[in-house]
Amino acid sequence: MPLPRFDRLPAERRDHILGVARRHFAEHGAEGASYNKIIEAAGVSKTAAYHYFDGREDLLTAVLDGVQGRLLDALGPWEPARDADDFGARFAAGSAALATHLGGHPEDLALADAAIGRTPGGPWLGWFGALVTDGRRIGLIRDDVDHALMVSATAAVVRAADTWALALLTTAPGTGDPGAQLWTLLRGLWGAPAAGQEPNDAH
Repeated sequence: MPLPRFDRLPAERRDHILGVARRHFAEHGAEGASYNKIIEAAGVSKTAAYHYFDGREDLLTAVLDGVQGRLLDALGPWEPARDADDFGARFAAGSAALATHLGGHPEDLALADAAIGRTPGGPWLGWFGALVTDGRRIGLIRDDVDHALMVSATAAVVRAADTWALALLTTAPGTGDPGAQLWTLLRGLWGAPAAGQEPNDAH
């Protein structure tokens, strides 16, 4: 995490530094971006940089925390559903909002896997944990598979489906129905069919 002196910078300056770092990490990879080139592009001296961050990994952590925070903001908090139809509608809204955010923020898309996968558990899997718990409560998600495994598998399917859907929009816009494809995958994983309205039909 950034050192206290970084937090005391004006918000505009903090955003500028993190924005430059995010662009470099997105372009060159979380492991490939040069710390020296980042701070030079941000207009920060080496001396000042080490007053703000312990080093490259500290800066990367701050950038990835921001990416993960924006992904979770796009999803919105998971609220307990009234029934299977409501569950489907809530899930469809969250997954659509996430896909929209990733489609409009290529840097977040490029760093999403690194942001999600850098630590076990955490708030990302916490969101899917709440979803799986709720789905089991209403009988939509099977309960004969370990809870943590089901959470990880569900999160992985959603992430893979978002990547596929965004690629489809680029290469073959207007074809297929990503929402229906995702729901088909998840119904197979969860082992319990949704009652009534499909999430991609929810309004």
